[in-house]
Amino acid sequence: MQKDIVKMWEDCLTVIRDIVPQAAFESWFKPIIPLSCEDQKFTIQVPSHFFYEYLEEKYVNVLKMTLNRIFGEGTTLKYRVMVSNQERVPNGNSVINQGIGTKLSTPVKIDVTKAPGPFPVSSQDLDPQLNPRYTFNNFWEGESNKLVRAVSEKIASEPGKTAFNPLFIYGPSGVGKTHVCNAIGVKIKELYPEKRVLYVSANLFRLQYTDAVRKNTTNDFLSFYQSIDVLILDDIHEFIGLTKTQEHFFQIFKNLHQLNKQLVLTCDRAPVDLQGLEERLISRLKWGMTAQIERPDLNLRKLILRNKISNEGLDIPDEVVDFIAENVVNNVRDLEGVLVSLIANSVINNKDIDIQLAKYVVSQMIRLEKKQVTIKMIQETVCRYFNMNEDLLQTKSRKREIVMARQITMYFAKIYTDSSLAHIGKVVGGKDHATVLHSCRIVKDQIDISKSFRSTMEALDACLKS
Repeated sequence: MQKDIVKMWEDCLTVIRDIVPQAAFESWFKPIIPLSCEDQKFTIQVPSHFFYEYLEEKYVNVLKMTLNRIFGEGTTLKYRVMVSNQERVPNGNSVINQGIGTKLSTPVKIDVTKAPGPFPVSSQDLDPQLNPRYTFNNFWEGESNKLVRAVSEKIASEPGKTAFNPLFIYGPSGVGKTHVCNAIGVKIKELYPEKRVLYVSANLFRLQYTDAVRKNTTNDFLSFYQSIDVLILDDIHEFIGLTKTQEHFFQIFKNLHQLNKQLVLTCDRAPVDLQGLEERLISRLKWGMTAQIERPDLNLRKLILRNKISNEGLDIPDEVVDFIAENVVNNVRDLEGVLVSLIANSVINNKDIDIQLAKYVVSQMIRLEKKQVTIKMIQETVCRYFNMNEDLLQTKSRKREIVMARQITMYFAKIYTDSSLAHIGKVVGGKDHATVLHSCRIVKDQIDISKSFRSTMEALDACLKS
């Protein structure tokens, strides 16, 4: 049976290899060890809690599709996380390299087939959907997040009773927004277990609303959300362009606020930059406290790395820590990703963690030398790649190759520059912000489903980084 599981997981890896970039495959899927498959519950072992969290955030749809294809529809996924010690596991697996044991933690079950809803009415039945590992105790403080932490702890101690309602936290991806808003919820449940606390992503909220409309249960949907004491909504920018979803969220927001229920929201930009969101909703987002989490400074990056290393029970030279902190500057998620990849490369290749290995891993994941990328540079690079005159991007032509080049330019402009969607549209074909948003979604979808298109985008990305 174990041989069958290994063979089936190899079949899964064959499918996944054709879907994700090679670097991602090597870092995030090769280290996975298949353990068992019973009653349509497939259990895998991963190196760390962060590894599990990263898979869930970035690749849950890939895993869902692959498991259903290889193991059959309805298969659910369970994770077991390696811990740092020298014990042997119950099934007899031996200790692996670098002193990382394989003692199994309590399995984390992830149902990759579960649909949104139904909506529980009692506090006992309500799962707050919080990640208990995201607490204030491991939210490391620096100049970039000091204000957010102070306000968040105040809210957690007195939910709905401070002037910070709603709390609107914004900042770039990977700087700790999800961590701190989960920490708020975890602390509130610790202090006030009777309160109905719910953490939900904007995307899941949209799926639940769509499902309620389809099943004609919209009233149940509204009643459920209006019964919440503390509503934490992650990534509200995902509501842009979704008029009906915005209307119903506005109604929920208004009712909860009138009842002094606590609202916490996160976003990748400030309220003033949320073009495509209703003005009345933007206005209410500004009612309470708007706080920014900035990119971590060098001292905070070192602090985060050293604490992660300590928690994993590892011994990594200071020069390696310093090198990573000095070169991985954008966000906490990149820091943690480099650390996990460093561990995975060390274990798989039986190499010591030293400065040479660190340089290799970092070079595979980020640009060691940063340069300022402008929209003009992106336009030149895209048109040169497709052997196209730059002036064609500014025309109203609907030829497929011109539209594609224009959409790709908008996509990279959103990634590489701080320009607003409205500005990007203005300088790339005279389009509005909605067209830019639509173009970015089309490009992202093509990257997910087309291997040849993904190769094109990777080649263009390499040109922009060079």
